[in-house]
Order: sequence, then C-alpha cells, then structure tokens
Amino acid sequence: MIDALGGVGIGVERFDEGERLAVTGCGGSVPPAAGDLFVANSGTTMRFLTAMLTLGQSRYRIDGIPRMRERPIADLLEALKQLGAHVSSESGNGCPPVVIEGDGLRGGEAAIRGDISSQFLSGLMMAAPCAQAPVVLRVEGALVSVPYVEMTARVMESFGAEVEQSDDYGRIGIAAPGGYRATKYAIEPDASAASYFLAAAAITGGEVTVEGLGAGSLQGDVRFAECLGAMGCQVEIGSDAITVAGGELRGIDVDMNDISDTVQTLAAVALFAEGPTTVRNVAHIRHKETDRIQAVVDELRKLGAGAEATEDGMVITPGEPRAAAIATYNDHRMAMSFALAGLRIPRVEILDPGCTVKTYPGYFDDLRRLSGFR
Repeated sequence: MIDALGGVGIGVERFDEGERLAVTGCGGSVPPAAGDLFVANSGTTMRFLTAMLTLGQSRYRIDGIPRMRERPIADLLEALKQLGAHVSSESGNGCPPVVIEGDGLRGGEAAIRGDISSQFLSGLMMAAPCAQAPVVLRVEGALVSVPYVEMTARVMESFGAEVEQSDDYGRIGIAAPGGYRATKYAIEPDASAASYFLAAAAITGGEVTVEGLGAGSLQGDVRFAECLGAMGCQVEIGSDAITVAGGELRGIDVDMNDISDTVQTLAAVALFAEGPTTVRNVAHIRHKETDRIQAVVDELRKLGAGAEATEDGMVITPGEPRAAAIATYNDHRMAMSFALAGLRIPRVEILDPGCTVKTYPGYFDDLRRLSGFR
C-alpha cells in the first residue's frame, strides 16, 4: 500500500522502524502521476486504491499476482460507475487488472452487494468525502464482516468526515464535498494477528495476555476470544488487555461471519477439542487469497482430522494427530494458523512460510519467543 501510494505521488515517510508513519496528504485530489501499480496479493490495496484513484485526473492500471487476477471486483467497479467513475476490468471478466480513467467522482447514489467483501464498501466510503456531491450507498442483501465497515466509519470520522448509517448498514450517507483534515491517529494492535497467540494459549494449556486490545476496541476480531471461551478457555477481556488461559477444549457451533479472518485460527484450535466444531456463514472467504474453506479442510485432513466443507463453512472432527507438510496457498493466514498445530503435533512443516510477510513479517520470531520452540 505504501509503495503504491508513493507510485501515485503521495508521500509516506517511515519512522521508528516503521511503527510511525507520516503521510503528506493530497487534499482529496490525487496527483497527476499516471502509471502501472503492482499490488502483489493484497486485496485490500487493490480495492481501496481502485476507489481512491477515481479522484485523480490520470490513467491508472492496477495489477497483481495470478491469484489476484481471479479475485472478483466487478461489484466495486459497478458501484463506482454509478457514482460517475470511469473504471473497467481490463480482461472483461470482472477481475483485475483494473484500469481507472481518473476524472473525479461525481457523487450521488450507488447500490452494491454486501455478500462478497466488506472492503468494497469500505473503499467506496473512504473515497466518498472527496466526491463532488454527497454520496448515498445502498447495500443489497446481507453485509459480511460488519465490524470492518463500522471501523471504517469511525476512522473516517476521526479525520473529519461525516458518515450516517442505518442500524443495519443497509444505507450509508457521506457528506461531500468536504474531504478530510489532517490529524494524529493511534492505530490499535492488529486483532486478527493477536488471535494466533490467544489460540496458542488454548492449544497448549498456557496463558497469554495481549495488550492494547479490549472491550472498547474498534476491531470485531476481538470477539475471537469469546469463541475460545465457549470452547472451554478462561477468558478475561479488560479495557486494554485480553487474557486467555487454556482449558479442556470442546467443539462449538459458531457463526463467524463478522470475524471471518479468524476462521483458520479457530480451525487450528478445533484440532484439539473434544467433539466436532461447526463454522457457519462464511461463504465469502472462498474469495480470499485462496478458497479458505476448501484449503483449510484439505490441510486439516493431512493432520489427521475429519474435516468436511459445507456450502457456507466447514465441520471439523478431531482425529489422531499426525505430522504433515502444510501447503499455504500463498495465504498468510494459512501459514500462521496452521503453524499453531506444531505446538502440539511434532514435525509440522509449513511450506512457504515467507508468505506471512504480507501482514506479519516477524510472526515466526514472535511465536518462537512466546513458545520457546525451535
């Protein structure tokens, strides 16, 4: 994301080994720096940039790795067109590469499906304050990962945007033109990344405290700790810390629609529970870095579990654990979650562990420090 922003003329400076960033804003008008942008396997970057670059006055092309060219983006493109943007799928199949003929965003009203990716909606929302007229977004059908949309609205408001939404997020109104004002913003620790260490406590019977996250956190993924509580762990969620202590694990039946980035983490815990675990209402994760439903089922079977894919999730039945080499499908969450199985099962091998660099370059160092394992 930082490299892509630099590629279109928006300066981002790194300080304190990357823990502090200084962004020089463009006042809602993207600099005229046309060109090709490569976003690798980052769906977030692809979706957010596609919306943002409609605010410019240049031609942009955004591409990624072969898997990115399989990930649908047609719904976002159609909504942007309704708001006056000139965007297209270069191959005509509704997937990247995406071509943007920047000419500003007119504003108005747009409809978008809510069942593919909440990031489509977040991208539209973040671009909307810089449109030429107010924007109304209507969400058709059930919205997946609602907490991420709520987080988007709260961050936007921190930078001066005005956002109004219905209780079910079926209608979202954004004032425009207005843009944003510069501010200093403290970013919460990543709750999705924290889930791996909370899960490590559950799997090993140990105790882990993650600081900086708690009951008031913006991120919905803090609810993952509640799932561990339902599985038999002792869980304490304070105002600024979450503690999980392992216990006798039991399988659960859980709707993970609003915390779908932690499905793979829960699957690793389910390997060691008594009885089956059923994960429901996450059909949209088939469109992530990989088909996360089928990939999880395939790799769990290698480890000795009975696992079956369902239309919108999976059923995991623990079996006799065995060593295995785990394929990661170039998916950072596959690598990080299945590594946890190695805390209980000897000789679990993670193929292509380097894919974790996408979101957590230091993951294996931190896991080693936490567990004392090699």
